[in-house]
Amino acid sequence: MNNKILLVQPPIQDFYLTTKRTIPYGLSCIAGNLIKEGFTVEIFDSLANSKSKIINFPEEMDYLKKYYETADISPFSLFNNFKHFGYSFETIGKKARESDAFLIGISSLFTPYAGIALKTAETIKSHHPDCKIVMGGHHPTSMPETVMRCKYIDFVLRGEGEISIPLLAKSIKKNLPLDNIPGIVFRKQDETLHISEPTWIKDIEKLALPASHLIKTSFYRRNKKQAVTVVASRGCPIKCSYCSVSGASSHGTYRKRSVESVISEITAEAKSNEVGFIDFEDENLTLDKKWFLSLMEEIINLFKLKQEKPELRAMNGLFPNSLDMETIKIMKKAGFKILNLSLGSISLNQLSKFNRPDIRKAFEGAVEAAKSNDMEVVGYIIIGAPFQDPFDSLQDILYLFKNKILIGASVFYPSPGSLDFELCKHENLLPKSLSLMRSSSFPLSHTTSRKQVNTLMRLSRILNFIKFLNDKKIEIPIPKPIPDNIEISLKDRIEIGKFLLSGFLYDREIRGVTPDGRVFKHLASKELLIFC
Repeated sequence: MNNKILLVQPPIQDFYLTTKRTIPYGLSCIAGNLIKEGFTVEIFDSLANSKSKIINFPEEMDYLKKYYETADISPFSLFNNFKHFGYSFETIGKKARESDAFLIGISSLFTPYAGIALKTAETIKSHHPDCKIVMGGHHPTSMPETVMRCKYIDFVLRGEGEISIPLLAKSIKKNLPLDNIPGIVFRKQDETLHISEPTWIKDIEKLALPASHLIKTSFYRRNKKQAVTVVASRGCPIKCSYCSVSGASSHGTYRKRSVESVISEITAEAKSNEVGFIDFEDENLTLDKKWFLSLMEEIINLFKLKQEKPELRAMNGLFPNSLDMETIKIMKKAGFKILNLSLGSISLNQLSKFNRPDIRKAFEGAVEAAKSNDMEVVGYIIIGAPFQDPFDSLQDILYLFKNKILIGASVFYPSPGSLDFELCKHENLLPKSLSLMRSSSFPLSHTTSRKQVNTLMRLSRILNFIKFLNDKKIEIPIPKPIPDNIEISLKDRIEIGKFLLSGFLYDREIRGVTPDGRVFKHLASKELLIFC
């Protein structure tokens, strides 16, 4: 048996893909620890391919056609075509066969894409039947039985896999018992499952640095410079009801790497590439102020001789209570240009349901500090959660708009392992298919209907467009009626937006424009729009 291991990031099928969020950092962490144990490792990133292919609308999503069916080239559009992003399954299968790997690991991070991960496993087995396949990630950690129903999956590793997967690889090579491998799930001789508890690594300091040289960095460049993902801490002690990370107390344990370890990782990246963008994918990067300030100081020192410093971002969102003027000043100096702030809601009733503290005062303080340091702010709210009042969501949106903050409206989806997933299960609110557990599918139609969710999302786009015009000192159009069945010849997206905005300000109708210039009305909730 050879020493080769292949790690695979599967393709994605959805209405959209955010490329800057798909760097296979987790697989590079796994790879680093496998290499440390003497294995030869390769990463095949199916998403490191700019091509996409329009595919048939999934049958289970037929109800979305009334919201997405008409293509819209305006700034108020959401989605239209359903696409396959990345390499084909056939290409993945051929790559697996060519690798001759004895063990192939497949990442399955998000539940709505679990079917694609299983299809990837099936294709790999058909091309390379002698390999063993192990699957890891958030989805198999939360739903191992569902994953193991797929006969092409030999093992699941639950939780963090940097220690588990080298142990599994050694056990396969030496034909050793599997029972003691942390987080392992496998079929016993009687076909029942051995299911271990997820494993969370206490001493993350001892782990190898990510094998980032295995990532196709050329694909993830931004402005001709390298985009880098870093995770400086793991877990989160704040038990938000919608989050699967804090759903399990062990996963919620907040563990920080040393500042030296994080800087050594960034330094290694900077030596081999011209780094232009660093995204910290931590759940709660700024929770420990002293540690965070030290990290920022070291990043400032690391790039002090650079004429152009890399931009820093924390796209998972920051907890406003952990931010103050001192922290935001040093963030600006280190390279942060945008603050992504997690608000959730301004409704005390909804905050209680989300199991979050009242952070409004801290949020406003962080916004004020950011603006005084010439930083943009994105405020993230959740809409469409179980038992959430749509008029509370409307007030959340208007609150952000009035405070001149970019609106980050996120549609709720039940995440396996979260408290809200269990609530939806108990209330019989879960979507019928796992593939529907994504924001783009408007998975719930409960106290906030899908029509209302669609309206709130498009309203967010309209208000963000008004903010854009104000920021660019472009005059807001005066209210004007737009006749029915009109066609326009405008091609510039901003001019199209201004034209549609004039109609919205006149009659509160949300419109779009087809590629051939036909103006049409989007399905919208008039009872919500009358109050905005």
